[in-house]
Amino acid sequence: MQTQAQITQAIMADPENHSFTDRGIAPLFAAPVTARINIVGQAPGLKAQNSRLYWNDQSGDRLRHWLGVDRDLFYHSGLFAVIPMDFYYPGKGKSGDLPPRKGFAAKWHPQILAQLPQLELTILIGQYAQRYYLPGNTLNVTDTVKNYREFLPHFLPLVHPSPRNQLWQAKNPWFAQEVIPTLQALVKQIIEK
Repeated sequence: MQTQAQITQAIMADPENHSFTDRGIAPLFAAPVTARINIVGQAPGLKAQNSRLYWNDQSGDRLRHWLGVDRDLFYHSGLFAVIPMDFYYPGKGKSGDLPPRKGFAAKWHPQILAQLPQLELTILIGQYAQRYYLPGNTLNVTDTVKNYREFLPHFLPLVHPSPRNQLWQAKNPWFAQEVIPTLQALVKQIIEK
């Protein structure tokens, strides 16, 4: 089995990633062997890539609030893995960031996950993570999140915590009333073991 450092080197050496490697940009993910909760989002934003710190923006603040944890626990406890669908900022599109590259997760996630024996929960943020990890699911993101109990205990789907999703949250009050308290209770239970 490869070490995480070897996997990182392989990702950087992959010809598909040479444009990033040539600019000195390393893949952005976290996979401590002690992780119990894995967070799978879309891809790092530009601010995260530039600061070399995932979820380092308003969306990250909201995500930590949803999880019920502070920055220190999130970044320094070794309890959280962050393995997005692509480890590089994909660029800007017409209405936000471009989607993660196809095939990226299938190529690298299994190798990384094989080194995380203590994972208990994977949080799937947005359509790309949900499509990949829930291949038999045909529901849209809203209905997938609404039916989150169907995917427990291994997966919990969420919408993106972007400030742009304020309107979605206002239209779907069940999310704050039911999903977030369930998420916080699960996270608390897992990290207090």
